[in-house]
Amino acid sequence: MDIHMILKPEAVRVFSAVSSKKRLLHELGGIADSVYHVKQTEAVEALQERESLGPTGVGNGVALPHARLDGLDQVVGALVLLEKPVDFNAVDRQPVDLVFALFAPRDAGVEHLKALALVSRTLRDPSVCAKLRANSDPMTLYTIVTEAQAAQAA
Repeated sequence: MDIHMILKPEAVRVFSAVSSKKRLLHELGGIADSVYHVKQTEAVEALQERESLGPTGVGNGVALPHARLDGLDQVVGALVLLEKPVDFNAVDRQPVDLVFALFAPRDAGVEHLKALALVSRTLRDPSVCAKLRANSDPMTLYTIVTEAQAAQAA
């Protein structure tokens, strides 16, 4: 599995004024709707439901919110860079500015876990995160994250 298989370039965004975790989840639902044709309200509710089980802020300014949804036939993602970090109840209590959301079919099983592991490995690399934070062009962000994952696999 490669990141370019789950992330479309148009699902990469930079937000300058997201004020809260709740608003961020709403924006992620909007990306799921516009890019992957999943109902925004269902995506937002599924993300919020998952967050209620425990925060998906994994530390070092990174969050990996994820949800299972009806209407998908494969795992898909959205990458967001926040110009102003938000509190995400992360494990290290640091605000989040890099968010990679995953949306999986309700019955995805192991594919969902493989995608989560792949994204987690990629965003655990401090040099990848530094490059992402140093850029504000969505196409450049897409290239960084997909090439980083390919380099790790080599």
